[in-house]
Amino acid sequence: MKTEAGKSEAEPRPEPKPEAKPARRGAKPAEQRLSGIPVSPGIVIGTIYDTTEAPAEAPRREITADAVELERTKLQDAAALSRKQVSKLKTRLTVLPEEAQEELEPLLDAYILMLGNSRLLRGARKRIGEELLSAETAVQDEAEAIAQAILAAKGDDKAGLNRRAGEVREIARRLTRNLTATPFRSLKGVPAGAIVVADELTPADAALLEPGKIAAVATEEGGADGHTAIMLRALGIPAVLGCHGLTAAARRGDMAMLDGGAGIVALHPDAATLTRAKAGLAAQAKERARLGKLKTLPAETLDGQAVELQANLEIPAELPLIAEAGAQGIGLLRTEFLFMNREDLPDEDAQVEAYRGILEAMGQDPVTIRVLDWGGEKDMEALAEGVPVPTGPNPALGLRGLRLLLKRPALLEEQFAAILRVAHLGQVRILLPMVTVPSEVAQAREIYERVARRLRRRGESLPEKLPPLGAMIETPGAALAADAIALEADFFAIGTNDLTMYTLAVDRAEIDVAHLYDPLHPAVLRLMQFATEAALRLRMPVSVCGEMAGNPKLVPLLLGLGLRSLSMNASSIPRVKQAVRSLDIDDCARFARRVMEQSDPKRIAELVEEFAARTNEK
Repeated sequence: MKTEAGKSEAEPRPEPKPEAKPARRGAKPAEQRLSGIPVSPGIVIGTIYDTTEAPAEAPRREITADAVELERTKLQDAAALSRKQVSKLKTRLTVLPEEAQEELEPLLDAYILMLGNSRLLRGARKRIGEELLSAETAVQDEAEAIAQAILAAKGDDKAGLNRRAGEVREIARRLTRNLTATPFRSLKGVPAGAIVVADELTPADAALLEPGKIAAVATEEGGADGHTAIMLRALGIPAVLGCHGLTAAARRGDMAMLDGGAGIVALHPDAATLTRAKAGLAAQAKERARLGKLKTLPAETLDGQAVELQANLEIPAELPLIAEAGAQGIGLLRTEFLFMNREDLPDEDAQVEAYRGILEAMGQDPVTIRVLDWGGEKDMEALAEGVPVPTGPNPALGLRGLRLLLKRPALLEEQFAAILRVAHLGQVRILLPMVTVPSEVAQAREIYERVARRLRRRGESLPEKLPPLGAMIETPGAALAADAIALEADFFAIGTNDLTMYTLAVDRAEIDVAHLYDPLHPAVLRLMQFATEAALRLRMPVSVCGEMAGNPKLVPLLLGLGLRSLSMNASSIPRVKQAVRSLDIDDCARFARRVMEQSDPKRIAELVEEFAARTNEK
């Protein structure tokens, strides 16, 4: 919520230091040091690039009764244009890191819902007719009424309430800009290595940032708990938000130093500040170099137990990152990229070319390809039109993943055929998503073997032994039926993100319950343990490919549960490898037994922190 002065009430704002005295003509300007909220760590020395967005001119306006339908039509058109813009923005997600996608995709989905037959638009239409207000005035009044109702709700999660109110205001802002034909902020001209300065960045703005190009971000408004802050951390961009006085003081081209860990922006930094900053940069580089040396070292515990560290792949553009991280193959290749940003479904040959490029790039490193995991909640125009799927009130519990593919077997057959045609190029495995019962794997295998027979009759070159067909364990049903599923599948991949969601009935995008999402909940850990032991009893490969795999502090627990294969974002591999190389399997097993005796998630989290601290002290 904003005060009359325009400041955010979500975060206490530090007092700015006094303005520096004007410099003598021709002299270097004196350093001006501003404090803000530390959001994403990292030290940067660069030049300022200001991107202040022109406000939409939308004064309060009343209308006559005969203009009601015209204003409602304008509102409808603005909502349609806004939905198109947000949908286009979603296509940008495929080039962002996985953490950024997981933060932004549910938010953009919520935006699209609010731009449909939502309370906001229904209320605005009603205000146009009953209060004779213009479309933009009706939108602003209704949005503010909803935001105030959200902020007045009882509860301890004030940051969550602020985020929800901010989401409503953001949609109102987008509608207003479209109603008034006011251009949005452009980030196209930002030079490489610049520190982007703005009054405020929305999550949509943050999604347009290029991590490899933009050095850092500093804003006048914002806080540590907002969607933008979470996005910037996920993108790995050093950032300071809530830096009062910044936009008035900073000028495009000014030299600046930003410390995202300390929450400092120094304009025209003096020699002492630059010396300290350069020392910090050197320390950062030393840490990167230290982790870089791990690339050629084995992922092996102190007592000689090998651990397989693989990378998750969203799009082929991430292949260089996988090579740089020293991954031992791709543990989860998400194939949804093939079906996004297109008006028609990719045919078998198009899929063959995509898989061929990835397998050739990976050489003989193993690649696990997950077949299409799609449900009505995901925005894929080609599938939405070519394969109509009823979304229902809760798409997460509807027709998605393998359920959908078994209902539309032509999709699955074409994908199986494309994978099999390139399987001779490397070590390929095929993974089935959203498995809940053994019969689903059996049905998929029947289709798989039928496709292989057809390809052989056609003269295609296939491996003598077909690539293994595995099952994702990401629902409680699959975990509890793991013994039976293991008899149908060749390997398991435990998807801890969805497993946690389904076990705890928590959607992380829902602010009211997001605090309940906890992969260290005993129920989640017991399901993981049950599935892992079911696989190990049959000497069947089992891996973890959710967020837990990329958290160095959780590696001792995963190893102690018997897991020896982890798949994660490529950027997480060096630190996870460092953790693996500092551990002893017997210590991990004892630690895991102690954890599994607990019933309180908070106590489990404490034990994890204590074990990590003891390991770091060695």
